[in-house]
Amino acid sequence: MRSLGLGDQMHFRQWKRREVISLLGGAAVWPVATRAQPVGKLPTIGFLGAGSQSYWGRWVSAFVLRLRELGWIEGKTIAIEYRWAEGRPDQMEDIAREFVGLKVDLIVTAGAQPVIAAKQATSAIPIVFGAVGNPVGSGLVAALARPGGNVTGISTQAPDLAGKRIELLREIVSPFGRLAILANVGSSSAALDMAEAQAAATTLGLQVTRLEIRRADEIAPALDTLKDAHAVYVVIDPLLGANRVRIHTLTLAARLPTMHGTREYVEAGGLMSYGPNLSDTFRRAADLTDKILRGAKPADIPVEQPTKFDLVINLTTAKALKLTIPEAFLLRADEVIE
Repeated sequence: MRSLGLGDQMHFRQWKRREVISLLGGAAVWPVATRAQPVGKLPTIGFLGAGSQSYWGRWVSAFVLRLRELGWIEGKTIAIEYRWAEGRPDQMEDIAREFVGLKVDLIVTAGAQPVIAAKQATSAIPIVFGAVGNPVGSGLVAALARPGGNVTGISTQAPDLAGKRIELLREIVSPFGRLAILANVGSSSAALDMAEAQAAATTLGLQVTRLEIRRADEIAPALDTLKDAHAVYVVIDPLLGANRVRIHTLTLAARLPTMHGTREYVEAGGLMSYGPNLSDTFRRAADLTDKILRGAKPADIPVEQPTKFDLVINLTTAKALKLTIPEAFLLRADEVIE
């Protein structure tokens, strides 16, 4: 691992300062408690967190802050009921049904599985998703321009995103001829993402090993089967997100570099992530929420697509894997974790 020059050190110190300010700002809008509150006369949002509160914290803060900017102040002009499914589909279904019973005015979530759970629970209550990989392919909306039904949100699908991630891995992993792809195939969206990643890897001449899991207890056995992979591509999903620390522990022990879709995996020790900035997509989900609360119908609100993408790398993990990260690569990163 090379030592950082003075210019690089100043660059990283500036980034750290911005990150601390960002986190403090997020903390300022994070709800004091997430236990159930009586649903009164205020418009009420049911927030279905498909993963854990710690994993979703930054995104929820971005969503609540944007609502505040739009005049929706929690506890004063709006109420928010928070629930956390910890990556469990049965919990997502129970929470969705609970929200219907509470007669919330709108459900906000992210990921194909929780949106499907909410759609199955209600065809009347509007549903806004902060991020879904392929909402049309997953059957959540009829079309991006005119979703139809009671669902709209932000798609995180982007052309050749999987190919770009694999290309980034190839820049710093050598040799790199064999790629393992880990995905929760119980999720329709994750299964589609896995197929896209496999197609991209094959186009680049890589040998691919598919690691298909459906439950948390299948993660370790799946990774234990790897004998000669050079890296692991982890498909973003609530189940894998809830188990990101376990994934890091297992892949680091096997000396396997990992590529992810969000920075939260990299904070937990993954090597690198590249994908849409989900804090930004949740801010935009707040804009859609505002429109619906003011009378717009989800069926008429186009699904938006990502505009901001982040490259995040964990230097501590790179050092543990004995990977040398080129200076030019570090300077391209939007965020460097040390």
